[in-house]
Amino acid sequence: MTMTSVEAMPVEIGAKYIRWGLGLLVFGLVIGYGPWLHYMHGALEDVHEAFLKNVTLWFGCPWTLPVYVTQLGGLSMVVIGLCYLAFAREGAMGPIAGGERMGPALCSVGIIAEFVFGFPLYFAVNAIWPDFYFTPIQAGKWTWLGIQGVCILIYAIGVIYAYGGIKRASHVMESRAHAAR
Repeated sequence: MTMTSVEAMPVEIGAKYIRWGLGLLVFGLVIGYGPWLHYMHGALEDVHEAFLKNVTLWFGCPWTLPVYVTQLGGLSMVVIGLCYLAFAREGAMGPIAGGERMGPALCSVGIIAEFVFGFPLYFAVNAIWPDFYFTPIQAGKWTWLGIQGVCILIYAIGVIYAYGGIKRASHVMESRAHAAR
């Protein structure tokens, strides 16, 4: 089977998911020290009554969401990559094109953007709406969390593309199993 310039082999896609996923997982573990240091130092901002009524301990640090998305997103990319490699080994996947081919890039961009907009952008939003996270100031929270939601959506689109390919390959394997009976 010949490939066009817009197609990639499943092993290539799987390897990209694994490479990027492991890198982002390690990065997530390193940036995980941000929330840890925040907890060790204690609350750096005055904590207001509204914050105390609606917070759980793990969300007491504003950077927890970007850290967890980076860690879990990277780990899930490794799992997706391993699925591609396993199905490719069994010959259940042909060349990959379209959105599915863009999946590793979408996942990686979504995770990196989540870090950038969740971690460093926090300080920019806090400069506009001081103490927005701990007060809370709704405009600041909606802006900051809304941008993070868009980043997570980019990641989710990449995962959905991968799911489509993995689902097709699993049906091929299932059909082969039924035919062998």
